[in-house]
Order: sequence, then structure tokens, then C-alpha cells
Amino acid sequence: MAYKDAVRWQPLPREEVVKTIERRKPSRVPLAFAKWWGEGLHEQYGKRLQELDRFTEDTAFIHICPLDVNGMGLSWQARAGAGHDSNVVIDDWSKLDEFIDKLPDPDRDDEPFEIAAGMAEDCRKQDRYLLCGWWSLFFEKPWSLRGMENLLLDYYVEPECVHRLHDALADLYRRYIDRIARDVRPDGFWTSDDLGHQTQLMMSPEMFREMIKPYYERIGRLLRKHGIHFWLHSCGNNTDILGDLADAGVDVFHPVQKHTMDEVAVAREYGDRMTFLAGIDVQHALQEKDPDGVRQEVRFLIDTFDRPDGGMCLAAGNGIVSGTPFENIEAYLDEALRYGQEHRRRFA
Repeated sequence: MAYKDAVRWQPLPREEVVKTIERRKPSRVPLAFAKWWGEGLHEQYGKRLQELDRFTEDTAFIHICPLDVNGMGLSWQARAGAGHDSNVVIDDWSKLDEFIDKLPDPDRDDEPFEIAAGMAEDCRKQDRYLLCGWWSLFFEKPWSLRGMENLLLDYYVEPECVHRLHDALADLYRRYIDRIARDVRPDGFWTSDDLGHQTQLMMSPEMFREMIKPYYERIGRLLRKHGIHFWLHSCGNNTDILGDLADAGVDVFHPVQKHTMDEVAVAREYGDRMTFLAGIDVQHALQEKDPDGVRQEVRFLIDTFDRPDGGMCLAAGNGIVSGTPFENIEAYLDEALRYGQEHRRRFA
């Protein structure tokens, strides 16, 4: 491919992304979080990454932070560290009452919503599909508050406390979503919970249904009320609960992580129930294949997930990290756009 002759792609109009999610025959497979630059990539390539600006992203994302524990004024002076387990915030459930009492009130802080509303207006002028939300929902956030080992044990020995925390978080998230729906007016809500690891779920499917699914359902119902699509990122093997996530209202699931989930089986069983933001494998495909192999992987994903009526977007599976050959990133983005358009033409 002579990249110097490559066209500069334009983002899809907002309605084309909506058509994809709602299965109304879009013109091209949209890209979302496709240029997810991960750890060390900026340091490795610097300004060279600007060469990839010609490859479009078809969605825009505005991040809102509903919970900064460092600003809550907790009496025990909790301070979150850089990682989920680096500094447990609620080290004893006796502190839960104060934690809940001091959760933030989105109606008392207009600034983040005013900033987000201004950014959203720019997106609307460009006719972009807009996502708004935050990372961490009902597993990752409690994990960061309690620590992984504590939380997984809590499911068995302190379930009432976990439910109280989840209930408080659900109420907090509800108020933020209501405010976002009013002031920002996004098309989609983006959030995350890494519910799986390389081989299976972090907990049994039964435990997910008991401890977490009811709160996902609350969020799903609220988003449907506001007419906002529900996008969820969850790494690892989520196969056993994809039906539950669809039941709870998840519209778009990312990334269907390669080597943990069977893409063909997932697309066959759940492709009529949710849209997949299929993520190219950043662990092996982008790192280890040559550009032709990367292009083959992109075509495999599109052939697998793109249906006659739509139902597929394409992304990086997670952050693209240092050590990834630049020509592989370029091949992935180029093929995603070219083949994503060609594949849709077959259904026209």
C-alpha cells in the first residue's frame, strides 16, 4: 500500500453510527476508540503519530468523573493510589456510612457539566456521534475501594455491605446520568468493568447475577428512558454473562478479547442481541504479525461481526502500547476503513 497516496477519511455522520447500533444498514463499519494510544506509545513515536490523523474516529468521547475519593474529605484521609489495589479506601466496612454520606452531589458542581456541554456542542456542529461517561462501574469501582482480594471475599462474607455500596453507587451514577442527559445530551454512555480474566469471569456467573446484574439493570433502564445507548468495555472472558449483559440493556460490548473469547461463537449466538465494538488484538496481532497479517485479522473481525443490517464497530482491543510496529498500526487503521466500507457495499 502506498500510504503517501492514501485518502484522508472523514468521520461518519452521527446517524450512520446510530444506524450501526440500531441495525439500520449503515454505509461503513464505524471506528470508535480505534486510536487508543496506550502506555509508552507517545514516548516511542512522538509526533509521528500525527501521521495517523488521516484515519478517522467516528465517535467522540467526553469523560466525566463522578467520584474522586481524594476530594471527599473522609475523616481517615483516604488517598487513592495509582492502581486499583495500591491503597484500599474502605479498609473496614464500619467506614461505609461516612463514605456514603460524603458521596458527591452532581447538582452542586456545575463546572464539569458546563465544560462537557461546550464540548458536546462542538461535536454536534461536526455531526459526530457523542459518547459521554466514565471508567469503572459496579466491579472496578468497588475493587478500587476495597481491593480485589477483599472484594471477592466480601461477596461471600459481607454481601449486605456490598449491596449497600452498590446501591449508593447506583444512586450516584443515576444522578450523574440524569445531569449528563440534560446538559450534555450524548448519544451513548461509555463505561467499563473488567469482569473477566484470560480464561473466565472474575466471579461465577451466579455471583454476577446476584451481586452486580441488578445494578446494571438500573443503569440500563435509565439510559433507555433517556434514549442513550449503553456501551460497556470489559476485558477478559465474558462469554458466560453476555446474555445477562444484553438483558440488562447493554447495547454495545467491547472488546470480545481475542484468545479469551471465541469471536465466531459469540457473533453467532449474540449478534442479534447486541452490537459488538470488536477490538483488534493488541497483545499479539498488532505486536507480532506483519502488516499483511494485521490486515487479515481486520478482515476476519469484520467478516465475523458485521451483519447485513449492521451491528459492528471496530476498535483497538485495549491501549496500543510501545513496541507495536508503526506500520502495523497504520495497516490496521487503513484496512479497517477500506474493508469496513467494502464489506458494507456487499449488503447494499
